[in-house]
Amino acid sequence: MRCGIRGVTATALVAGLALAATACGGGDGGSGGNSGGELSGTVTFWDTSNDAEKATYRKLAEGFQKEHPKVHVQYVNVPFGDANAKFKNAAGGNSGAPDVMRTEVAWTADFANLGYLAPLDGTPALDQTGDYLPQAVGSTKFKGKTYAAPQVIDTLGLFYNKKLLKAAGVGVPKTFAELTTAAKKIKAKTGATALYLRGDDPYWFLPYLYGEGGNMVDARDKIVQIDDGAGVKAFKTIKDLVDSKAAVTDATDGQENQLKALKDGTVAMAVDGPWDIEGARAGKAFKDKENLGVAPVPAGSKAQGSPQGGWNLSVYAGSKNLQASYAFVKYMSSAKVQQQTTDKLSLLPTRKSVYDVPAVKNNEMVRFFKPAVDGAVQRPWIAEGNSLFEPIKVQMNKVLTGSATPEQAAKATGDAYRKLLKDYK
Repeated sequence: MRCGIRGVTATALVAGLALAATACGGGDGGSGGNSGGELSGTVTFWDTSNDAEKATYRKLAEGFQKEHPKVHVQYVNVPFGDANAKFKNAAGGNSGAPDVMRTEVAWTADFANLGYLAPLDGTPALDQTGDYLPQAVGSTKFKGKTYAAPQVIDTLGLFYNKKLLKAAGVGVPKTFAELTTAAKKIKAKTGATALYLRGDDPYWFLPYLYGEGGNMVDARDKIVQIDDGAGVKAFKTIKDLVDSKAAVTDATDGQENQLKALKDGTVAMAVDGPWDIEGARAGKAFKDKENLGVAPVPAGSKAQGSPQGGWNLSVYAGSKNLQASYAFVKYMSSAKVQQQTTDKLSLLPTRKSVYDVPAVKNNEMVRFFKPAVDGAVQRPWIAEGNSLFEPIKVQMNKVLTGSATPEQAAKATGDAYRKLLKDYK
């Protein structure tokens, strides 16, 4: 997911972080690394997966120990909403950073620019690189070096409740205009609101922006684009959806609230990603798993598009157990582990070969999301890429609460970008 700054809001790390802090950076009494050619010591792994995914990731991570019995994997689940700041604080203070971190794709260039990641070129971490999807590789590179191995790729789609749409006598909307029209029938026939709109997370703003033919910035020519006509129309679209009661929104806790509304059947549709497939299917509305449908994100007035997201695996530059960390990244990004991840969680692999495995090829959600990923819009993989979201978040809230017009919001976002990106026009 989350890409952007999508993910679960949380206030603390899970139990075990205190243990991890003492073991970070290789640890194990300084005995990490190779002993007679055999890997040993501790590898601390910060996993940013959500509640529905973390048990699977923990089991996969601990499977590394079976191949390297002298290595102990210290698994720590770090809530996504906390992970970026916690890693920067730990790495910047040279205390408590993990050896390996599951990094959101927009974080890699940021962390690398700060000097917190070890380059992986020429290390065992990068294995069979020709097998990676080309679009998954972009976010792993910064200034000519590779700082991550791609592990999961994703994008957004439209999750919908098949029974509710059928009861309302409407089809799956192909545009947000169609969704607005269908909303009245959905409400009248089922009592459900048509759409849950993530007003709390700017990553979810991007389909509206792309749908009007816009973008945040042109990184090649260094031009701010979000304050043009497309940006204004995108802000207007989210405002109109809420004002017309076609959508319900919330300024906070959107991840939890959206998933609950979808699971309970109080909304018929939600824009979401493959990371929430298992979470959605855990709800009463989807006791029959076939009731969950997935379609492309509705188009705007100009185009249809959703952002490319996903997750990489990066190694902390200050790790005291680099060799074991490289091996762990190789293992966790291997075709074998990626296939297991898809089997358990329906997440999309970054390796081309995994899509040839029958179980993966026949996975219902992979069949939808793979074409969607192939057509997803690449974000600017620049060091400031993750910082581009906060100005959008502020202005989304102002537009949705009526304290700013779409025109004012687009201008304010553009102004914030030019302060952040000094050499952009």
